[in-house]
Amino acid sequence: METNNIRAASLVMTNEHAVATRISPATWIGLFLSLFAMVVIRYAFAFFVPEITFASAILKETLIWTSVAALLVIIRRGERLSFRSIGLGTCRWWKSIAWGLVIAIVSAAAVGGLAYLTGYGHGPGSAAFEKLPLSLITLIVFRAGVVEELFYRGYAIERLRMIGLGRFWSITIPLVIFSLGHWSGGAANILIAFAAGIILTAFYLWRRDLVANMIGHGLVDFVANVVPRLFS
Repeated sequence: METNNIRAASLVMTNEHAVATRISPATWIGLFLSLFAMVVIRYAFAFFVPEITFASAILKETLIWTSVAALLVIIRRGERLSFRSIGLGTCRWWKSIAWGLVIAIVSAAAVGGLAYLTGYGHGPGSAAFEKLPLSLITLIVFRAGVVEELFYRGYAIERLRMIGLGRFWSITIPLVIFSLGHWSGGAANILIAFAAGIILTAFYLWRRDLVANMIGHGLVDFVANVVPRLFS
């Protein structure tokens, strides 16, 4: 019996080693992009272009979307995996829309409550952002929903588990980086992002429907940043 247990343990270790050796270098590049691309871009603009202008916002958005394109190429060409591996195309479109609305309602309740309690949204950063054209703000908020869910939920969680991290760290690492990445809005923004991140992560782990997450995230940002301008 003891011999059988030793053989079984050896087989498990061999299989784990085989999985580890199959990790593509492209995956490590993808993880760096998903976890740090937006953080690096935000830090660079905060340092070199502290005042938000139309031109700087366009350049920033262009760099972020370039990172997205690079990650998608990595998934298909570097890793040779389908987009289902990051939660895209896993559910029917109408289910994604329906669950996206549920995610938006739950997230809006939590985010709205925290924003009210902390007084977030009345600082100089918010004032500068609101000076941008409404059309550009609309594009930015929907980009946030798409890109942040792609980076921090779909890709990061799935690939951190792929390289051998357990469930806890695969969830915690992207959540912490996602939250701290909102540092430019102060402690209140970090807290709000952390709360929203917990909700979005929970829904992704439950449904594994990244499209629903993108819809829910985008709607919350739209209601918070665009709707007030439409009725002001």
